[in-house]
Amino acid sequence: MRGTVDAQMAMLSTLSTEDLIGADHPIRSIRATVDEVLAGLDGELDAMYPARGRPSVPPEMLLKASVLMALFSVRSERAFCERLRYDMLFKWFLGLGIDDDAFDASTFSKNRERLLGHDIADRFFAAVVERARLRRYCSSDHFSVDGMLLEAWASHKSFKPKDGSWGDAPRGRNAEGDFRGTKRRNDTHASTTDPEARLYRKSAGTAAVLCFMGHIVTENRNGLIVDAELTAADGYAERDTAIKMLKRRPPRRRRRTVGGDKNYDTKGFVADARAAGFTPHVAQNTTNRRSAIDRRTTRHPGYTASQRKRKRVEEPFGWIKTIGGGRKLRHKGTARNRAAFLISAAAYNLIRIAKLDTQTA
Repeated sequence: MRGTVDAQMAMLSTLSTEDLIGADHPIRSIRATVDEVLAGLDGELDAMYPARGRPSVPPEMLLKASVLMALFSVRSERAFCERLRYDMLFKWFLGLGIDDDAFDASTFSKNRERLLGHDIADRFFAAVVERARLRRYCSSDHFSVDGMLLEAWASHKSFKPKDGSWGDAPRGRNAEGDFRGTKRRNDTHASTTDPEARLYRKSAGTAAVLCFMGHIVTENRNGLIVDAELTAADGYAERDTAIKMLKRRPPRRRRRTVGGDKNYDTKGFVADARAAGFTPHVAQNTTNRRSAIDRRTTRHPGYTASQRKRKRVEEPFGWIKTIGGGRKLRHKGTARNRAAFLISAAAYNLIRIAKLDTQTA
């Protein structure tokens, strides 16, 4: 028998958002971890707001919204607020009822500077890493480092001379431009859309793009991100930032290892890593040169294990680019994009923690 569509809407309902989410849905485990993290940040969040005045949208809700945007590949804050009007899972995650209204997208803009000023993204990411450490999911001895390019929210047409010498180039919105035969460098040109973005290419034979550079340190036991950073893109940023992040690791008496690709096989990085208390297990670069590490390092079985494990650092990079929205950054400036990068790294860890909880249950 063919069914018919009943266009009559129910006048009353006893359902809540809690009833609509499956008991075994992995988002439940993720929200439980996020709630634990935010409970530990209550003091920092409370210090951000004065005691008097009109109540704002809770900062916990904005942080949860940022995590959801990374988890579900929401392209913008405006698109998220529109989806929040009808997506019951989003409402449940934020603690809203079925009949509660979604907040306006301008709420993110008005509160972003306050969140940046108090380093909330850094604290949130560090708290997520701490939850993984307390569950004994993180190694304290073996790490891997890597960097990747993140395309900035700026086009080649916005990369113009700093002195304003536009020449005969046409003006106006989306005007045609011919850059053939002209030299464009970061020291003489800058983007009018995002002045902090730099023109850079990853390797010879690839196109140069306006971008930033993301860096992560992963531990080798379960591939969790234990540190993340976003900087301007240049040829030294990967190695310099890697050393800075390694120095931020808690000191230990026992010697630790750090794996890396051939880009880290330089005398400077190897010496700095050893000075920081890490044995560099980087891939040897012997193309027309001598490697900075020799048989004293490569003969050990631990070197082979590090080289096998370090390839897992590409997994969070791939997730951040394809799912977390990192392939094309949505903000302007280093500070804002760095905060979004840290939230995406925290979201990746939340997924890994939820999966590891299921495996160890």
